[in-house]
Amino acid sequence: MAAITWTPCPRYPFGECGKLAVPVDWNDPGGRTIDLAVARLKATDPAARIGSLLLHPGGPGSSGVGYALSLNNFSPELKRRFDIVGFEPRGVEGSGRIACSAQLMSQFPDPLIKSQAEFDAWLDYGKRLRADCRARTGPVFDHVDSVSAARDIDAIREALGEEKVTYYGLSYGTLVGQMYAELFPHRIRALALDSNLDHSLSTGPYLYSWATFAQDSFDEFVKWCGRETRCALHGTNVRAFWARLLERADRGEIRAPGAPARSLTRQDVIRYVFRAGYVPTWFELAELLVALDAGAQEPPASAAWLLGETTNPRQAPAAAELEVSNPLQIFCEDFRWPIRDYREYTKHLRRAKAIAPDMGIVPTSLTLTALCLGEPDPIPNPQHRLRVKGGPPLLIVNGLHDPATGYAWARNAAAQIGKKARLLTYEGWGHGAYGRGDCVTAAVDAYLISLRLPARGTRCPAVPVAPPDAADRPAWMGTCPRR
Repeated sequence: MAAITWTPCPRYPFGECGKLAVPVDWNDPGGRTIDLAVARLKATDPAARIGSLLLHPGGPGSSGVGYALSLNNFSPELKRRFDIVGFEPRGVEGSGRIACSAQLMSQFPDPLIKSQAEFDAWLDYGKRLRADCRARTGPVFDHVDSVSAARDIDAIREALGEEKVTYYGLSYGTLVGQMYAELFPHRIRALALDSNLDHSLSTGPYLYSWATFAQDSFDEFVKWCGRETRCALHGTNVRAFWARLLERADRGEIRAPGAPARSLTRQDVIRYVFRAGYVPTWFELAELLVALDAGAQEPPASAAWLLGETTNPRQAPAAAELEVSNPLQIFCEDFRWPIRDYREYTKHLRRAKAIAPDMGIVPTSLTLTALCLGEPDPIPNPQHRLRVKGGPPLLIVNGLHDPATGYAWARNAAAQIGKKARLLTYEGWGHGAYGRGDCVTAAVDAYLISLRLPARGTRCPAVPVAPPDAADRPAWMGTCPRR
């Protein structure tokens, strides 16, 4: 059995870091290996320690090492009873990261395709990008799917000396957890999946459901602003204001705060709203939208983080020899979204616009659709309905108004798992339900610690949206995944 040698983490001396060698290709266990970066925050009460809690924070591309070593992500009781263990999923940073030419990444085309010529250009770009990234990354490039990541989790479990795994997966980490439940149901002690993906949907249903979730998040923002007197748009017809703002963006009239020489596209502005729904940071969003409309030279201080990246993963132009990470390839090995041509593409856009009149199709789904267009068949982990046979009960957790992994996906995943799945509903907003109020946190903790499931049909009340200067606002609410 492979072992992990633990040493103090360079940036987090209170934690332990190590490496675990695993096969590049799990179908060839005696072949080449890669090292997975692993981190551990030891239980604060060794006498009460249950074991190790493995976690996957999603992305794809989020750092499991940094997430495990953050002091704000889990309750004191979980940290008292478990060693918190995170890892960099294969293809990410310290675990054989997918490396690509910075110069080629800087040429990332507009993900909103507007003609057959642009559709063909995307196919060509994707082919060139895959060839470049594969050459720079090595054999692991073709083995970064979630089934391989699930097998990595089992290797980590074994290296930790755990008979069974206790696991918390967030967002994209739920897909890895679902794959683990398919492969190793009898090696599960507890599996909590928070903000779930539905791996059964084909191209159209995926794009349309994403549009539905984004529109729902926008609708909730409009309702909130109507009743919250401190909203910067309170008393305004928010939908009419929004429509005018998007029309001005189409005409090139909306400038980027802090970079007034650059105009913002419709997709840039929509991305800000989509991103704000993750927390949600609606106070900041309203201030930002007012600033954009007024042509402010600088963004409001509270909302500056919302600007982030705008249209796509494009990097600043760089020398050909410089490399950047591109973990989105993980998605292309888990999801096959065939679109024959521009005509079929526009059909999807029209349907999404009908479903989501204010938001249209989500910028993230545009980027992923375009990037994965020409992914060669077969992919390692194509979509399928979950096939979980045996094992203990699993906890599925989801927010009712999650903009990224909507409630319908969690409901579908639970239905596919069947009687073994228990669905816990958070009636509020944002992406990631754990930590949003005592109800959700206590229910997840009780399951992970005592294997005690919430009663069927349990619904946890929404936590009011907090202003940026609220003393009781959780520390993690100042950050947001890059989407």
